[in-house]
Amino acid sequence: MNSTGIAAAITDLVFNSAITVEQAADLHFTPDYRQRTDGEWADRAGFIEHIAHLRTVVADGFVEVHDELRDGTKYADRHTVHATKKDGSSVRLEVYVFADVAPDGRFSRVEETTLMVQGSEADRDLGSAR
Repeated sequence: MNSTGIAAAITDLVFNSAITVEQAADLHFTPDYRQRTDGEWADRAGFIEHIAHLRTVVADGFVEVHDELRDGTKYADRHTVHATKKDGSSVRLEVYVFADVAPDGRFSRVEETTLMVQGSEADRDLGSAR
């Protein structure tokens, strides 16, 4: 099983304009994907809608993985998303993730909590599925 990771998924979803959000989602997430961010659930359609919005706001960025653990179909990590918005401002979010990985290596469920390191409270949804 070749499993995806959060860094690859976020990079393709938000920062890789060579592919569509839907193509990125197909690479890294199952059709029945669900995500809970800071207590709020989103299904795959809501997740894709949010990521499409992020692409209109974010100019560039990268993901820095600090810790990453895999155990069979379980995945956990701690990472920081560094983003530059199209208005030139910078955002940094530290994110803690627990996830289930499907047999094909894609995420089927992610539960995460975010910590704003740099940016305004309005930027918090750069790290979520809201």
